[in-house]
This record gives sequence, C-alpha cells and structure tokens, in this order.
Amino acid sequence: MSSHDQKIMFVFPGQGSQYVGMGGDLIRDFPTARRLYEQANDIVGYDLLKLGLEGPEEDLKLTRHTQPALLTHSLICFELFRELTDNRVQPVLTAGHSLGEYCALVAAGALDFETALRLVQKRGECMGTYGQGEMLAFPLHLDNVRPLAEKHCCAVAACNLPDQTVVGGRGEDLDRLTEEAHAHFPRKRPTRLKTEGAFHTFYMIAAALHYRPVLDAAPMTAPTVRVLSNYTGTHHEPEPAAIKTRLFFQLFHPVNWIGNLDTAFHDEITAIVEFGGGLGSGPAPEDKRPNLESMIKKAQRGSDFSIHYHAAINTQTLRETAEALQA
Repeated sequence: MSSHDQKIMFVFPGQGSQYVGMGGDLIRDFPTARRLYEQANDIVGYDLLKLGLEGPEEDLKLTRHTQPALLTHSLICFELFRELTDNRVQPVLTAGHSLGEYCALVAAGALDFETALRLVQKRGECMGTYGQGEMLAFPLHLDNVRPLAEKHCCAVAACNLPDQTVVGGRGEDLDRLTEEAHAHFPRKRPTRLKTEGAFHTFYMIAAALHYRPVLDAAPMTAPTVRVLSNYTGTHHEPEPAAIKTRLFFQLFHPVNWIGNLDTAFHDEITAIVEFGGGLGSGPAPEDKRPNLESMIKKAQRGSDFSIHYHAAINTQTLRETAEALQA
C-alpha cells in the first residue's frame, strides 16, 4: 500500500534509546548525515558525532549529552527519509515520547533543527543539574500503582500502556515502594531505569523553572500538521505560546503516551514510521530494534485498529521503509 492510500504518523523515541555507535552507518552512507552532524557539533559546542560513535557510554548516558545526541540522530534519520522519498511521504500527525516531542515539532514545521537542538541541550542540562530521584517501570495499571506510589512520596512519571506505568522518586522511597508492591503483586516485578532523575515528576520542577526562560524565548511557528502533546494526551493547539506551555508542564507531569496512541488510533492513522535511536545488545546499528514499536503494537492488541508499523532508525530500515511507502 503506497503512502497516498494511507494516513501516516511520524513518531520519535525518548531518552533510553541512545547507544554507542549511533549514526556510524548514516555518515558512511549519506553525505547529508555528516553535514548535519557537523552542523550539530557547531551548535552544541562539542563533538556530538564522536560522542555518539565512540562514547564512552557513561558520558553518552548523561542527560545533558543524551538529549542532543538522540534528537540529532532522530532528525537526521527523518531528513534522510525525506531525501530518499523526495519528500513525497507526508504525515498527517506527528508525536514523540518525552524528548521525542521536540523532534515531532520539527517534523511538523513548528521548530527548526537548530532551535530544537539548542532547546534540548538546555533542557538536558537543567534536568541533569537540578533534577533529583530515580525511576521504576511497573508492569501494572495506573490505578494499581498510583496509590502505592503516593503513599511513599513517589509520583507517576509515564503512562506508556494500560499495564505499563513508570514511577519516580528518591531511591529509598522507591525501595520501600518496591517492597510493598511486591506484597500486593508478587508476580509483577518493576524495572529500575538508569536515569539522572525522576523525570516528569515534581522532582523536575526546579529544572523546569530554570528551563522556562529559554523555552519562552525560542522561535516557534504554528505546526503545518497536527502534533500530539505528552502532557494532555491529545493534539497540541496550533498557537506557539500554548505549545510552549505544554512543553513546560511536560517536564514535571507524566508522559501520557497511551493517551497519545489512543488519539492517533481514533484519528484513523493507518501507518506509523519511527525515526532514530535503537535498542538491543548488538553493537552495530543493524542490530538495533526500534524503541516504540513494542508499545505501539501492544496498544493495538484487542482493539479494532490495524496499523502498519515501519522503522527508520538506520541505513537498512530507512531504505526499506522508503521503498515500502513508495511502492
């Protein structure tokens, strides 16, 4: 089925889908990728490409580095896809998970590459410097997790799926929460996430307040296609001031990803393309799998929605998806 017969959504992953070696295949195969990496290096003031290619992993995992590196990789994948398709494959909707929301705004024409990169560089610096706490991912419904979390001064950080809820809090509070949750749900074990703070909770309020002046001053225009808001779970309003308000709130409120997917499904999206990042233990870009694919497919189970999923996260998948959507 060609792109002319489909309603396509472009999606972008968030922090956690970065890896050492990211971008190596792209600069080998596409002159545009090297040019954009050189532009990114000039914007951030250090060798972002070298950090992504060589690490060390501990430095790449620092929030102030992860966010610019992942946004750059995701948007280079997006730009290369446009190049491979002569910009003939157009979305009707864009979305991103946490950091990925900034990529979605670029793809929708609301932000340019330089502005988005400067924003996430500052965002990452503020989150790493002023944030506190840690995070846990529970394979449980929000209604089961939230009362226990709040009992231990923790807060919901993301609602990814009906049975996947992320919680943030101080390490000792999360330990107590884990013990009590195990007593109630012994077969549902949480996963500790390696982050520099309890993102998207009240532990990020100081970071958000330091970030707000930079966000307020950033040039932004009304998007040319609809963009989903992590904060509301539905479409952004078109006015830049309203979008910025939602991006500010996003820093210390839960990511409503399941709300975003529900909105997309009810918008009758028929195909999704994910750009950038990758998961998996294999060292090469070809070994990686997309970050959001599993959540998107799980969200469809038991529903009436049938959506074609495509990845565009490395040279191989970029070419395959470009060919599939132009067939």
